[in-house]
Amino acid sequence: MLENILVVYLVFVNIAAFGMYGIDKQKAIRKQWRIPEAQLLAVAAIGGSAGALLGMQFFHHKIRKWKFRLGVPLILAAQLILWRVLQ
Repeated sequence: MLENILVVYLVFVNIAAFGMYGIDKQKAIRKQWRIPEAQLLAVAAIGGSAGALLGMQFFHHKIRKWKFRLGVPLILAAQLILWRVLQ
């Protein structure tokens, strides 16, 4: 039961992360209000790192910034290690 809830949460948060990166890219193109970088990194940190990484690659967004280029993959690696340890 708890595992099912976790899976649903991870699916939701990763879809949200992917969407946030897409929305921020569109707003950047249109020179509109942007989603703060701290929020983009936070959604990765709370479980949306795979969606964030996919969003970065798909939308070609934040791929030049070192804290995203290095930070999001490191967050994903830490989450995968944690997942494996808890299994």
